[in-house]
Amino acid sequence: MAEFVTERQERSAGVPPEHAEPLDGGEAVAILERARASVDPELRAAVESLPGSMRRIARYHLGWEHADGTEASGNAGKAIRPALVLAAADALGGPGARVAAVRAAAAVELVHNFTLLHDDVMDRDTSRRHRPTAWTVFGDADAILAGDALQALALRLLAEDPHPASGAAAARLADCVLELCAGQHADTAMENRAPDEVTLDEVLTMAEAKTGALLGCACALGALYAGGGDDEVAALDGFGRQAGLAFQLIDDVIGIWGDPRRTGKPAGADLAARKKSLPVVAALASGTPAAAELAELYAEPHVRADTDAIARTALAVERAGGRDWAQAEAADRMARAMQELARAVPDPEPAGGLLALAEFVTRRSR
Repeated sequence: MAEFVTERQERSAGVPPEHAEPLDGGEAVAILERARASVDPELRAAVESLPGSMRRIARYHLGWEHADGTEASGNAGKAIRPALVLAAADALGGPGARVAAVRAAAAVELVHNFTLLHDDVMDRDTSRRHRPTAWTVFGDADAILAGDALQALALRLLAEDPHPASGAAAARLADCVLELCAGQHADTAMENRAPDEVTLDEVLTMAEAKTGALLGCACALGALYAGGGDDEVAALDGFGRQAGLAFQLIDDVIGIWGDPRRTGKPAGADLAARKKSLPVVAALASGTPAAAELAELYAEPHVRADTDAIARTALAVERAGGRDWAQAEAADRMARAMQELARAVPDPEPAGGLLALAEFVTRRSR
């Protein structure tokens, strides 16, 4: 996939040049590794407090155990959301604020994994992070209950945190979960509607709720723990939301054209399930002959095992402009994110960590 932000399209949107300079991807990787190292002890301690049955499922989902309960050193994810909490705290309050925000970062990661456990059940996804999803191993009910337990743990972490910002952070995270649920409900409702009944604006709004909301919340929590004012908190929330939309756009592109050996998911799974992802809806709205072909393909039943049909559908999305639109829209959302970042953190040096993370998630190829 092309690295669509390399031309720095945000410059044309009025982003200050110092906020538009590209950063080495290695910097983002280092930030993510530091975040994982900081947050994992808090995360593990929280998970260990779960009842035994829930603990086993959570540990499996996080890659710490195999299905038989033996220790594993698997992939617990990139830690993008906790890294955003810590980077936002650092940007506004320095290293001391970053250390103080570790528990909030762990809470955000718990909420993220609660959503993954539930999403996998609802979407019937059978693999995540290159291993079977929790519901395929433990069953629907247990996976859902484990997700519920992780959400409760997240709020307990903040409720027990003596930091003066913890109350506001807990309220904000709870509001975010409500928005996430509304977004997920909108997503599932759309799947029961005909392709021509779903508008692009609806899907963008749904994507902001499902993905942008938690990234925005992560940045806002970091700002709260750094003692940021209302304007700074709002601007960093906006930064995370716009970066989150760019993230979702690229995730949808990867969901269609990504390499299963790198994504850990079957090729074209979203197309096979007839998901109305952003590139698909954009393609359907294009009014092109390829859009008509795509509408016909989407009217057919699910084709999970039909690789030829999936390939034809992916080609129709591309010919109808869905892939190009998604990449251009992601670049535009990144431009808006940079404007919000400049509003919250005018000095480019402390903003560097947030910029590096935003560029990382929108340059990824898997």
